[in-house]
Formats: sequence, structure tokens, C-alpha cells
Amino acid sequence: MPRKNKPVERSGDRTSGAPQPSESEVRIIGGHFRGRRLRYHGDPIVRPMKHRVREAIFNLISTDVTGCHAIDLFAGTGALGLEAVSRGAAQVTLIEKHVPTARLVEENIQTLDIGDRAKLFVTSAFLWAKRDLPILSQALNSQPSTLNSSNPPWLIFCSPPYEFFVTRQEEMLDLIRRVREYAPPESMLVVESDERFDLALLGHNWDIRPYPPAIVAIWRK
Repeated sequence: MPRKNKPVERSGDRTSGAPQPSESEVRIIGGHFRGRRLRYHGDPIVRPMKHRVREAIFNLISTDVTGCHAIDLFAGTGALGLEAVSRGAAQVTLIEKHVPTARLVEENIQTLDIGDRAKLFVTSAFLWAKRDLPILSQALNSQPSTLNSSNPPWLIFCSPPYEFFVTRQEEMLDLIRRVREYAPPESMLVVESDERFDLALLGHNWDIRPYPPAIVAIWRK
């Protein structure tokens, strides 16, 4: 599942017992929008997450998705964040730097008619974490959400180009540290890397699951 060193990625689909879609076809796997197709231009700089990996992640986090604020740091097509909304997330924040891909994310938001629950930032995830993450945390603490709670738990997806864990390792570790620091209690962080990244650098209390060539690490606050 290699990819070029650009901050875009992923998504796939598998429905148990149903024919597998092609790798160039992106659909919502489960929940309210199950089976809905998402726009994907097929550009090789976008690495779709393997169908089995996306399905496995949502099986692991299960009902914890319900009512959370999903944050997709390297959104690509937006499939992870939009899947979370389909499965009960109250709202989603998507970050995508690559402008043509960000346009697809916006189209997918409009296609699902969730513009009132989705916010897209066309910027670097690294910059967003330094500039906008503190603002988001403050805003959520000061304004009631759709959950009638001042600050619902977050479900954060961090699935960058694998190369970032090699060439931008310090930035990746700083990004992960920041979202862990600002995330409210009961939040979850899902990190996808490959075998080149030393997961020991993340620290303790991570649930590590191999889906070769991907490795998924889940942290709960």
C-alpha cells in the first residue's frame, strides 16, 4: 500500500457477504449512509485505505463512535470522517491540504447532505494542530453541542502518507502529542502507519493491531 509523499490518502469499502468493490471505488461501509458512493478521482497520489483495514477499525471502536466529534487529520476523500458520521458521530472536522482532493471532500459532504455537521479545513494538518486545534478545543468547551454536552469526546483519525513517519517523524510525533493533549476525556486516537515507524515512540497504553502492510494503533484517553 505504498504512496507518494503528499498529504492525501485513503478509503475503501467492504460489506460482509457482498462483492468487493474495486480499489478505485469508495463507499461508506456501515451505518446510516451504508453503501453510498463517495467521489474519488482515482489519482495515484491518493492512497485508499484497504477495505479490510477501515472495516476493522470501526469494528474495534464499535459503538464508541456514537455522539463523538470525529476529526480526520489527513482526510483524502473524507471516507474515515464521513464513515464516523454515518455510524453516529455528532459532527466531523476534516483537514485536507491538497486543494483538488479537498474539493472532492466538499462534494462528498454535500452529497450526504451533512453540511451542518461537517467542517472542512483546506490546510496542513501540522499547521492546523498549532493554529486551529486550540481554538476548536476552546470553542467546544464554551458552546453546547448537539449532544447537550459542552465537550463531547473526540474520535481522531491520523492516517497520513506513510512516508511522513520517516521524513517528518518529529512533526508527526508533535502532531500526535498535541491532539492527545487537547482531546477531552474518553476521546480516542487512531494512528495508521507501516512497519518503518517505531511505535514505541508513541509511548504507553496503545492497542496495536497489524493489518500488513498497515499497522493501526489506538489510544483511549
